[in-house]
Amino acid sequence: MVHSSAALVAPGLFNAQHHWYDKASNAPLHPLVQHFMSLSSAQLISRYCHLHPMTNKAELEALLRYEPRYLAWSGADLFHATFASGERQMVVVEVNSCPSGQKSMPLLVESEEQGGYRRLLEQTFLPRLHAKRKLPSGGLAVLYDKNEMENVGYARVLADLCDEPVHLVYCGERDWGEVMTWKDRTLFVRDAAMRWQPIRAAFRYVTQRPWTRILLNTKTFIFNPIISCLAGGRNKALAAKAYDLFNAELSASRLKIVTPYTIWDVTKEEIPLWVRRLGGHAVVKSPYSNAGQGVFTVVNARELDAFMEQDFPYERFIVQSLIGNYEWSSRTSEGRLYHIGTVPDRRGDIYAADLRLMVHATGHGFRPLAMYARRAALPLADTLQESDDSWQMLGTNLSGRSSEGEWVTDTTRLVLMDRRDFNRLGLGLDDLIDAFIQTVLATIAIDRLAISLIGERGDLRVKLFQSLNNDRGLHDEILG
Repeated sequence: MVHSSAALVAPGLFNAQHHWYDKASNAPLHPLVQHFMSLSSAQLISRYCHLHPMTNKAELEALLRYEPRYLAWSGADLFHATFASGERQMVVVEVNSCPSGQKSMPLLVESEEQGGYRRLLEQTFLPRLHAKRKLPSGGLAVLYDKNEMENVGYARVLADLCDEPVHLVYCGERDWGEVMTWKDRTLFVRDAAMRWQPIRAAFRYVTQRPWTRILLNTKTFIFNPIISCLAGGRNKALAAKAYDLFNAELSASRLKIVTPYTIWDVTKEEIPLWVRRLGGHAVVKSPYSNAGQGVFTVVNARELDAFMEQDFPYERFIVQSLIGNYEWSSRTSEGRLYHIGTVPDRRGDIYAADLRLMVHATGHGFRPLAMYARRAALPLADTLQESDDSWQMLGTNLSGRSSEGEWVTDTTRLVLMDRRDFNRLGLGLDDLIDAFIQTVLATIAIDRLAISLIGERGDLRVKLFQSLNNDRGLHDEILG
């Protein structure tokens, strides 16, 4: 896909049927999900502390009121997992700094046809924009590199809210310089008349190595800024360190971000050693990929050999414990954590699934914004055969590349929060509350690390970043 100019989106063009999947557009929200979304922060805290009586309630209240400096909108992917003892966990797999989800979320209030698109822009984007004292003159823009359905929706709602046209800018990894550029740290986009137009503020949904196209220190207001990606929102290596650092601070409050056991800064040559350490079952990740790209499940020598034969542009990887079925999950000091999975279907099959929970910072603290789930292509096997493809049983991401290089989505594995689909997940109200708390804690951890990485003048603290993320391939991309 190549675009030589930005599209101009006028007010009054929003049409709900264009910005939801067909299966979600008329689906009624499940009553339990609707109840969860309507709970006040006080109710969420009270219930969580009732079930976790050792938690410091005042600390949790302060965390839900936390005002992020950079990462004000995020989405966590979580696994619903358990130990053999029956202790259930909502496990944070990763956090995304510009997550999808609006097109998959049935309306919370049926009369509010712009749904979560409007809530995010009205309650989070615009208040942050209006709080900026010095902005360049210019227009508004939505920047994206995939997920056109949602981003056109954001552009149309933003045009309605601000009563002005919005530039819709496709800025993929190739040819982005045709449509956008930077001058004195101000974003300019090329309009249909091939003139460069200044932009005062931009809503960003750029997911693939966004630091190659968007500056770290900008005069144009960028939501969310690129430092939120580098500090963990698109950097799994630093996300793991952010969680570890924040967990150390949280220990006295009895709160904790729950993640798979993680080893970071692993060279390719070291990976077989760590896979063996985890009992031959592990997940290997290229830290800077997303949408399911660069994630490799390893359950046997064949899958490990296939990984080792590949070439990668980066030097460092992370290795995590694999959450599979009980008999083939990683062994760690805490035991084997395995998928609870979906409710068995009529054939008795159970599928691995994840939950995407999107949150945003509002004037009343963090609030849930949207949710959906995804299941794997094949059911979880009780025992593995040498020929089994573990990714087909564990990979839940719906996005992929077509043979032409375009993004495609497998919606057959999408699980909605509606009256029919939600029951298949086996989740209860307390699981959703736990998922929300985990998402907020992980988001704050990344935001706090982002704050530490930015100097007084708004530039990256290069030495600190390099010490935390010692990968020359990434440094070359960021620093040129």
